[in-house]
Amino acid sequence: MADASRRDPLVLFMPSGKRGRFAVGTPVLDAARQLGVYVESVCGGRATCGRCQISVQEGNFAKHGIISSVDHISQVGPKEDRYDRVRGLPGGRRLSCSAQILGDLVIDVPQDTVINAQVVRKAADERVFDRNPAVRMCYVEVEEPDMEKPLGDLDRLKVALATDWHFDDVEVDFHIIPQVQQILRKGEWKVTAAIHKDREDERPRLIALYPGLKNEAYGIACDIGSTTIAMHLSSLLSGRTVASAGTSNPQIRFGEDLMSRVSYVMMNPDGRGAMTDAVREALNGLIDRVCADGGISRADILDSVFVGNPIMHHLFLGIDPTELGGAPFALAVSGAVEVKSSEIGLPMTAGTRTYLLPCIAGHVGADAAAATLSEGPHRQDEMMLLVDIGTNAEIVLGNRTRVVAASSPTGPAFEGAEISSGQRAAPGAIERVRIDPVTLEPRFRVIGVEPWSDEPGFAEAAAQIGVTGICGSGIIEVIAEMYLAGIISEDGVVDGGLAARSQRILENGRTFSYLLHDGTPRITVTQNDVRAIQLAKAALYAGVKLLMDKQGAGHLDRIGLAGAFGTFIDPKYAMVLGLIPDCDLEKVKAVGNAAGTGARMCLLNRDYRREIEETVSKIEKIETALEPKFQEHFVAAMALPNKVDAFPNLRMVVTLPERKMLADAGADGGRRRRRSRDT
Repeated sequence: MADASRRDPLVLFMPSGKRGRFAVGTPVLDAARQLGVYVESVCGGRATCGRCQISVQEGNFAKHGIISSVDHISQVGPKEDRYDRVRGLPGGRRLSCSAQILGDLVIDVPQDTVINAQVVRKAADERVFDRNPAVRMCYVEVEEPDMEKPLGDLDRLKVALATDWHFDDVEVDFHIIPQVQQILRKGEWKVTAAIHKDREDERPRLIALYPGLKNEAYGIACDIGSTTIAMHLSSLLSGRTVASAGTSNPQIRFGEDLMSRVSYVMMNPDGRGAMTDAVREALNGLIDRVCADGGISRADILDSVFVGNPIMHHLFLGIDPTELGGAPFALAVSGAVEVKSSEIGLPMTAGTRTYLLPCIAGHVGADAAAATLSEGPHRQDEMMLLVDIGTNAEIVLGNRTRVVAASSPTGPAFEGAEISSGQRAAPGAIERVRIDPVTLEPRFRVIGVEPWSDEPGFAEAAAQIGVTGICGSGIIEVIAEMYLAGIISEDGVVDGGLAARSQRILENGRTFSYLLHDGTPRITVTQNDVRAIQLAKAALYAGVKLLMDKQGAGHLDRIGLAGAFGTFIDPKYAMVLGLIPDCDLEKVKAVGNAAGTGARMCLLNRDYRREIEETVSKIEKIETALEPKFQEHFVAAMALPNKVDAFPNLRMVVTLPERKMLADAGADGGRRRRRSRDT
């Protein structure tokens, strides 16, 4: 039976990352439901509602060992054919209630069909910045034509701009030239010129022209994350954020982590183009959304700023990221990039400009530069750690004297991937956990449900959306709580000896797991889950320790946790886990979407562009793979919270358990204890 199950087709659902083996002939909808993947179906599988749409991703997904093809799914049957004739199916879409599994598949659940879609929790902060945008709106009254002064209409417009606004020798985007006479006459010689001037040493450029007075202009600031994309629409005149929107990065279907996407490009000839097209399509959709929410037209957007990690940066620009897949991790371009938006597939006005912040290093990107600009370690005396925890953690450490930076390959475990019950932050995901150290009974909180699991009203509220898995903040807390309750040792071994004391400790062959939620689906934390988190947090901590070594810093004065994940993890539990070094907990703060804030700063004030360009040129880049002490720090960081570091600040607020060592979980399931060791 076991051999037969191994031969069953392997099916991977994106963007959730959940996978499983299913017998040939299993409807895709049934497979999704067994894995807890949310695919909506109102009609009960009759192929009449059309809400269960999916699509098959084709290609060689080497990381997962899957070659996915449309030939591995059943042909369109009578029910789907009828639905397509009556209501129509978008190209490449199938109805999962009718389509059957015939071979290995990577299935994409389109986000426009998901009701309980991922919660993109990256709002703009409320900070106010001095304004000095690269685009200025200049109202002028142009002298009417005169037979005795045979100066062209455009040239008289230039004279007016020089006289009234001191913009001399203005360059003109070509698309404006054929329209000048019509616009001047429509405005009765009164027009508003949009002038773009980013750098002091460059000539001003006329990028848009409007009849009469136009007293508003807009720009967008966008953080292209590997998991989520966050966009903010701002007034270039007032600086206020008019609208914000976010979405999952559609590139997830090509690979959860960055190296998987590079691998996809390497193994599929059209991979780079497919991922570039996917992200640009998502960005255009977000532009439409923020414009609709802000009540403006796309043509009102005159400037834009984008940030992202190096691979997102390159794919957005249409650059093959293959060179970033291995040493020496060479960037195609590391400095700031300035282009017309229309040249990169983002049509707004014909003259709209796009600015991309510089990248710091091969795996420390423009997003880290933007976060550095936002939080300003280079402006302060305190030793500040800034870390953006994603599939690849970007780390910046320093003060006004010196700043160093590195990246650590944490992988997607913190975002729910590679965790048996892991999922992204969506309604139904467990995000907070507490475990009674005496009874080992848990209580938890679920996204979309206000009460905790042991409070009145929880069961009724949870019944509406279900309890579907554990998201990143929940994973951090449950493993930290398991450690504090003595369920796992400092080396991360689940203590099978507790099975006699609690039915929550489940035997899985040679290892044990912890039952967090006994429902549908059954949610457990396995020994492999603990190991995945240990490996991820050890990689991050070792990277931080290397930077501290470079700075000669024995302690940190301040820690900023950036990004959506950093916003929603509890600093105390991050420290218990050993995700971050010891620090006064009062000085450990979530700094939100600092990358998005940095992008907005550059949108609203071009002086910030010069500041970050100069700062990045001075940041020292540390390549962790080349550092001999990385492995030493990594091994020590596998322990909870750490094998060698003392964590005195943490011990002032948390009672850490007495250290106990358990036998390797792979040897005897953690039954045999080694001798205890004093703390």
